[in-house]
Parts: sequence; C-alpha cells; structure tokens
Amino acid sequence: MITMDENLNGIKIVLLDLDGTIYLGGVPIPGALEFLQRCKERGVKTIFLSNNSSKSVNQYLVKLKSIGINTVAENILLSTHDCIQWLKAKGWNKVYCLGTNGMKEMMEKEGIQCLDEGVDCVVLGYDTELTYQKLSQATILLHQKKPLVATHPDIVCPSENGGLPDVGAILKMIEAATKVQPIVITGKPRAEMVLGLLEKEGVAVSEVAMIGDRLYTDMEMAKAAGVTSVLVLSGEATQTDLENYEWHPDVVVDSVSNLFPNSA
Repeated sequence: MITMDENLNGIKIVLLDLDGTIYLGGVPIPGALEFLQRCKERGVKTIFLSNNSSKSVNQYLVKLKSIGINTVAENILLSTHDCIQWLKAKGWNKVYCLGTNGMKEMMEKEGIQCLDEGVDCVVLGYDTELTYQKLSQATILLHQKKPLVATHPDIVCPSENGGLPDVGAILKMIEAATKVQPIVITGKPRAEMVLGLLEKEGVAVSEVAMIGDRLYTDMEMAKAAGVTSVLVLSGEATQTDLENYEWHPDVVVDSVSNLFPNSA
C-alpha cells in the first residue's frame, strides 16, 4: 500500500473546505491562491465544500471572486444542498428556517417554502442574522413538537479573532431551553453530501482528497466517504487536538501551501 504524502499523487479531485482552510476572516490563508494555481496546473479539479450555510451559492461566488478565486456554481457544495436533499427525500417542503436570507433563497429556489407557521419542521442553519424574535418563534414551534433539523454540526466558525458561535453552539442553547435535539444533522461529516457528486464526476474514491481544518467534520467525512483525509492546521484543529484524537488523518500539514510542493 502506497502511503499518501503532501504530493497527493494520483489525486484528481480535491474537496476543499473554505473557512480555516482557504481563507480566514475573509482573507486568503498565505499560500492558498498559489496552491489553487498548482491544482490548475496539475489538472486537479477543485470543488469548494463548506458547512457554512449562512451564504447562498451566488454569495459564495461573489466572495470567492473578491479574494481572487474564480469558480462556477457547480463547483460549490454547501451543507444547505445536503439539507435540501434530505428534506426533499422526506417530503417536507414547508419549514421554519432559522437561517439567513441567503439560505432561505436557496431553499425557496428548490421549492421549499420558508414559513412562520404550519410547517413540517424547524431548520437551523448558521444564522448570522439571528434575532431573539426568530429564536423565540423556533422555540415555540419546537414546544409544539415540530421536529428540528440542523444543516451541520460545527460548533464554531473560525475567524482571525477566534471561533465564533456556529450551529453546534446554537443547538446547545436550543436544547437547554427545549430539551429538543435534531432528528438529523446534515452537511459534513455525512458521506452522502459528497458521494452523489463523486459518482457524477466518475471518479474513484481513491482519486479524491478531502482537505479541511476540522477533525470532527472534514476528516470524519473523508473517513466515511473513503477518500484521502488531509488535515490543515490553519483553522480550528490544533496539534494537541490531533494528538488526542482517536485516529490520524492520511496527511497533516500546516496549511494548503504545503500541498503539491513540487512543480507539475
């Protein structure tokens, strides 16, 4: 068995986390743009994969372009996509969305109505527009026995000033008030988020690497999907976290700047 290293030999597609992996606080991580250029030179396809459900695909396209990254909508996969697919499979098309306008835009575009009452469930996303009024309405619905769905489990969103409260943190608050836990948490680390895409791309899992900064989402997804796991220490996970974790990713580097070090 060939041991994988930072050269990522044989990899045709990289699934790239964004926050903490490609940028931090909206600023590219040193060497990230050069890494993306090396991917292009090697013919490695880059698919941006994020649990951050606060923005729509269009908003991500604008954000990425603003920091010098040009891509297309088809190469952006969010936890919101996975949540939408789960809701559709369940037959639920009326939800109370505790999320941003960008998230609601994506859901409504897929035929899922975002309403205040008469809903199938409460959907919690990374709501950077959170208000007490919205939180109260969600809580009222949960007290009425409406099920809770979460877009992803991330506890914090990395920033240059430290971790900011994300869905996982809000879930703790909701649980404290209602004793309700989500019936499903979509997004990473659910393998289903990427397996359909990889089948569509026609690649074997051995030809795919998941690159991210979180052990409990990015690396667990890689393990669940059977793709190469590449942990970067530029975001949430630290060397201490890694040493205390139950298993070791295939490759560990300080940042994406260490990957594909040799010219094509």
